[in-house]
Amino acid sequence: MVMGQAFNGAGDTNTPTLLNLLCFWVFQIPLAWLLAFRFGLGPNGIFMAIPIAQSMLAVAGVFMFRRGKWKGSVV
Repeated sequence: MVMGQAFNGAGDTNTPTLLNLLCFWVFQIPLAWLLAFRFGLGPNGIFMAIPIAQSMLAVAGVFMFRRGKWKGSVV
């Protein structure tokens, strides 16, 4: 969450939007379904997908922040 707000504070709202879209809609929801139904973990699989996706979001946010592309988006 901190990384997303750092981008927002710098005026770059596209990066956190893209990261959230990818990490939650493309990764977390399918992972929750796989863990819950394919691997038979039920609700535990859904709850396991949450910290996995949050961790992935944090790593991706730090990576994107360190690239420094957000510096050019300030008006």
